[in-house]
This record gives sequence, C-alpha cells and structure tokens, in this order.
Amino acid sequence: MSAHCGHHHAPFDGLSDDYRRRLWIVVALNAGMFVVEMISGQLAGSQALMADALDFFADAATYGLSIWVIGRSVRIRAGAALVKGVSLFLMGLFVAASTLWRVFGDGVPEAEVMGVVGLMALAANVASVLILVRYKDGDANVRSVWLCSRNDAVGNVAVMVAALGVWGSGTPWPDLLVAAIMAGLFLTSASEILRRGVAEWRSAGADDHRHEAAVDGGEAQGAEHPSCRGGHAQGEKHHPAG
Repeated sequence: MSAHCGHHHAPFDGLSDDYRRRLWIVVALNAGMFVVEMISGQLAGSQALMADALDFFADAATYGLSIWVIGRSVRIRAGAALVKGVSLFLMGLFVAASTLWRVFGDGVPEAEVMGVVGLMALAANVASVLILVRYKDGDANVRSVWLCSRNDAVGNVAVMVAALGVWGSGTPWPDLLVAAIMAGLFLTSASEILRRGVAEWRSAGADDHRHEAAVDGGEAQGAEHPSCRGGHAQGEKHHPAG
C-alpha cells in the first residue's frame, strides 16, 4: 500500500449535505443583517455599525462562494479562499481608512440605534456560530467560513460596547475605536486565510506534478511490453511445436 493510502486524513472539504444546508441558512441571516445594519448605520451615523454591516456582506458572499466550490478540485477551493482573503483584506483597509476620515468629522452616533441594531446583529451572529461550530475546522475554504462567523460575533459584542461608550461619554471615540479594532480583526483573519490558501494551492500543484510523473512512468513501462512480446515470438520460432 502506498503512503497516500495510509493513515493520512485530509481536512474536511465541505462535501456534506448537512454542511451545505447550514451554509444556506447562514447566507440568509447575513444578507438580511447586512441590509439592516447598513441602513441603520447611515441613519445613526455609526462607523462601527457600518463596518459590521460590511462584515455581514463579506460573510454572505463568502458563504455563497463556499457553497459553489464544494466538491470541486483543491485548486479551485484554494483559489476561492484566496479571493476571500484578498476581499477581506481590502475591506479591512477600507474600514480603517473611513474610520480615520471620521476622526476629523463632526457628530456623535445615536447610541440607542447602535444598541438595538447591535443586539439584533449579535443574535443573528450567535445563531450563525452555533449552526457552523460543528464545522469550524477544515481546509482553507471551510476555515474561512468559520473565521467570518467568529468575526461577526466578536464584532457585534464590540458594537454593543461602543454603544454603551458613546451613550456614557457623549463622544464618537468609542465608536471609532471599535471600528478600528474591527478593521484589525479583518486584516488578521485575511492573513490567515491567505496563508492557508497559498499553502493548499502549492500543495495541489505538487500533487499534480506527482500525478503527471506517475502517468509518464506508467506510459514508459507500457512501451516496453511490445519488445517483450517480440522476444516471446522469437522464442517460439526457435522452438517450433513438434
């Protein structure tokens, strides 16, 4: 038995009907909360709410892409993870830049709206985490789904803290601080997803090369068979049947 047929256990690749159903439920939750938080963030003037809304949007897109790549090749799944990582990294940069811009602006977010919407988002995210916790480990594609869900839950707790801070201080600084922390969370999660995706992409390439070499070796061995058959035929000529 070859080494590949031994005790090597490949990471979970999402090929499960139960996992697919769970993803569709979480897609609906995240898409709905993206709309709610983006509108509420604009009305309340909360940078933290809008940053969390973008996280909901990224999650919905991530889950949809994850559903599409289930059952496809390692290269395709790794490529999807790289797309997710790059998009999450760009989103982190956008939130960081827009938060910095708001530092020089005026106005205090409406803490009441932040608190109510943040509580709704927290409930949606806790539900998503509980739905997906069974599949928190796996390949880069599966892992990216879990990281996005975890980021949302952490982000919503932070939004609730920001709402209390804005209400207690009467200043926008707690809101801006939470938005900056969330930007950092996006960037660190993106780096982990990209690191795993690159590793799996390279591993898939190495497997392809090994497969091609095995095929070439098999063809080379097959090419020797005609000469062997020729040798047998010549042997039959030297030793005719009586």
